[in-house]
Amino acid sequence: NYLLGVGRADCTGPVAEIPLMGYANPDQVGGGLLTRLYSRAFIVADLVDSRRVVFVSADIGMVSQRVRLEVLKKLKSKYGNLYRQDNVILSGTHTHSGPGGYFQYTLFWITSKGLIRPSLNAIVNGIVKSIDIAHQNMKRGRLFINRGTVENSQINRSPFSYLENPASERSRYSSNTDKEMVILKMVDRNGEELGLISWFAVHPVSMNNTNHLVNSDNMGYASYLFEQEKNKGMLPGEGSFVAAFASSNLGDVSPNTKGPICVNTGESCNNPQSTCPVGGATMCMAMGPGSDMFDSTRIIGQNIYLKAKELYEKASQEVKGPLSSAHQWVNMSDVSVELNATHTVKTCKPALGYSFAAGTIDGVGAFNFTQGSVEGDPFWDGIRDQLLGEPSNETKACHKPKPILFSTGEMTRPHPWHPDIVDVQIAAIGSLAIVAVPGEFTTMSGRRLREAVKREFDSHGAARMDVVIAGLCNVYTHYITTYEEYQAQRYEAASTIYGPHTLSAYIQLYRGLAKAIATDTVQDLPHGPEPPLFNVGNLTLVPALTADRTPANKTFGDVLQEVRQQYQAREVAEVTFVGANPRSSAENATEHNFLMVERYTRTSDSWHVVRNDASWDTRFYWTKGLFGRSNVTIEWHIPPGTEPGIYRIRYLGHYKKKLSITHSVSIPFEGTSSAFEITTL
Repeated sequence: NYLLGVGRADCTGPVAEIPLMGYANPDQVGGGLLTRLYSRAFIVADLVDSRRVVFVSADIGMVSQRVRLEVLKKLKSKYGNLYRQDNVILSGTHTHSGPGGYFQYTLFWITSKGLIRPSLNAIVNGIVKSIDIAHQNMKRGRLFINRGTVENSQINRSPFSYLENPASERSRYSSNTDKEMVILKMVDRNGEELGLISWFAVHPVSMNNTNHLVNSDNMGYASYLFEQEKNKGMLPGEGSFVAAFASSNLGDVSPNTKGPICVNTGESCNNPQSTCPVGGATMCMAMGPGSDMFDSTRIIGQNIYLKAKELYEKASQEVKGPLSSAHQWVNMSDVSVELNATHTVKTCKPALGYSFAAGTIDGVGAFNFTQGSVEGDPFWDGIRDQLLGEPSNETKACHKPKPILFSTGEMTRPHPWHPDIVDVQIAAIGSLAIVAVPGEFTTMSGRRLREAVKREFDSHGAARMDVVIAGLCNVYTHYITTYEEYQAQRYEAASTIYGPHTLSAYIQLYRGLAKAIATDTVQDLPHGPEPPLFNVGNLTLVPALTADRTPANKTFGDVLQEVRQQYQAREVAEVTFVGANPRSSAENATEHNFLMVERYTRTSDSWHVVRNDASWDTRFYWTKGLFGRSNVTIEWHIPPGTEPGIYRIRYLGHYKKKLSITHSVSIPFEGTSSAFEITTL
């Protein structure tokens, strides 16, 4: 028996003009909202002593060191020593459609236009608030674990790298992706359902790099379906049941199950370089199972949800036993790894290889770089040497066979470009060990890590541990491939920043944590060197918020293009308003709802909200015009089974008004469409 608490809080942040984090495509900036982003927190506490474990899964690209350090600081000032770096795990779902700009290392500033305070604050405050809610709602309860196979939801996007792994190792597995989902079910002692955590390895990149609507992708849609199912009659984001679909070892795993296709000719480009005969690598894109990216997100998300629901309903294996957690900070650019009695190797200062610039079949790079580059290019090398300086011979040698594009570990202006100090962490809840990893482990890397941790537990008397990998935790360090995959230098290998022995170093470190937990010697682990917190203000290229203006003879919220009078299910109700910059709302309130669909009730002569901006079937588009003008278009994709009746769409915004040169205010306004009727076929 444990004390359990669950909490959910909004962490969406500004939905306009902020670059989205994930594809590193500078043109992909926010221009509206499909679904909200949430932080979901789960606290497990011991009834007897003060031991606790906190697991947070947030709908963001990854947890950055900046986010983690600021969250821990806030938790310390609120709760003293209760929630600390060793017992709080922060994990990102890895959606590629959330606002960026929440990093302190310089590399991430390039594509996300610097450090963007409103974006960082929304994430930090959302995570802390979700933990607050969980903390305030602790009750006695029980945990159950279950596992099962998810079909038709992933492919390996670097199958040629996977084939570099030894045949004897590959023969032990039926697939080149991990199809297993692990779920943790939480109920209180009266059997009332509290929440669920699912761990499953797939990239949330069903929404591709042409998307401009902030959303939580396939994993977020699975959470949405589960929470809508359990919080009956509630709007999205409301209700006490919390369902997190967390990331795992998804490094080489794509949800785009039709595989890589040349967009111009329609032929397959499933080759070691992911390149097309006409147009090269930029034409090679993987396609999902749906008719478009929205449909693919829905299909993959629903597959994942349905498996989790089945496993949740059948979960009967109870999780019991003590809680413990182990954490260390490690300088990953300088770890000595003992491969065997005679052989010691080292990790390297961080660096990115050429194929990093190629991107992947889920989102290609900008300059037709190809994957699998083991040779540099004199043209790009020359530009790099001019702009950023040439990598040292030591770094070149250490990273071989990776040709170095950016020697980030040797770039320190205005701040270091990549982290050296990295978190390694394991939290054990009875027989469940959650291995919190700082990046994206590939399928085989994850298998090796889980196996090594399990063996370590076994050899110290903690038999039959369930080991799960939680991805994108605590600090972002890109990818972790196996030594063999590293030799092929595709995107994941080029992005394995600490060199060919990165995985071996992590395995050695996590074995140390597992041993400490199993032998109850956690208190003897050295803390390691503390990570830096750089003094960065709001350093950004995002345009400043200017006063919002309207066209002549119009006011904010006026309808520019009206809805039709009648619709049927599967049609799209659409209305365009005189709008204002959504950032004016985000800076005002942490959880501003931009839209409502309302249904008219005759008996009470009143309108009732049936959808909000977090609903899957509503879309909020913001279009920037000239001289401070902008339009907002709201779409409602009317789902099959919608109750016939009279409806309307409302838009809620804020416009920024200048009072003087230094002072401006945000003034709320709203607009409403005409009423329209939904008829049955």
